Amino acid sequence: MRSVPLNWVPHNRGMTAGGYIEAGGLRTFHLVAGEGDPLLLLHGGLGSAESWAAQVPALSGCYRVHVPERRGHGRTADVPGPLTYAAMADDTIAYLEALGLAAVHLVGWSDGAAVAALVAIKRPDLTRSLVSIGQHFEPDGERGEARALRAVWSAEAFPGCPPGLFDKSADLWRREPRIPMTELARIRAATLVMQGDDDVVRVEHSAKVARTIPHAQLAVVPGTSHALPVEKPDLVNRLILDFLASPQPARLMPLSS
Repeated sequence: MRSVPLNWVPHNRGMTAGGYIEAGGLRTFHLVAGEGDPLLLLHGGLGSAESWAAQVPALSGCYRVHVPERRGHGRTADVPGPLTYAAMADDTIAYLEALGLAAVHLVGWSDGAAVAALVAIKRPDLTRSLVSIGQHFEPDGERGEARALRAVWSAEAFPGCPPGLFDKSADLWRREPRIPMTELARIRAATLVMQGDDDVVRVEHSAKVARTIPHAQLAVVPGTSHALPVEKPDLVNRLILDFLASPQPARLMPLSS
């Protein structure tokens, strides 16, 4: 597995000018593009809104796309204390409430997927659907090769990372995520679990998550790694749009209820 900074993107086509909003006491930077039902894109750890540069043009043609940057990431300032998924989920809820948004489509990649899942668990009233990309929810869901790679990472490998964010993120990844399957089973929103076939997540774990969450679907994108939204953006975008389309086609030979 090659060491590729998670906030690396090849271009920024289609990204709009952004601004700040006060949400739960956090001055949050965000981008907004398109019109339609609200869709929230939550970037990965050490990333920024630009991580979604290949998704915003495609998704904003059908949806009102919101791309907030979490505490300590991108242009949103850090706050004292450790980084936790629970705190970032609370920040995300505050962001949705500050904008008066309800029943949004949540699309999270890596750390953003853990945050999105916690939002869906805590506030089902705010969650219309959930797309989880490349994220494990229990320690045994991560491949050993990924843990070995993280063990040799240093802040120097991420030159665009804000000061202090790497250390906080490394500490977070040692402790979390630890979201039990019993908690994931509480998610009632339609869910798409997606990963690359050479991702940091074990395919067996994603399959277990998809079996655990009611109304969940599973997509394994061939020929991709943890950077699948960058590596095969057209396919990833098509999968997201197809999943969000309504109504879904009837299954002709279903083996599960």
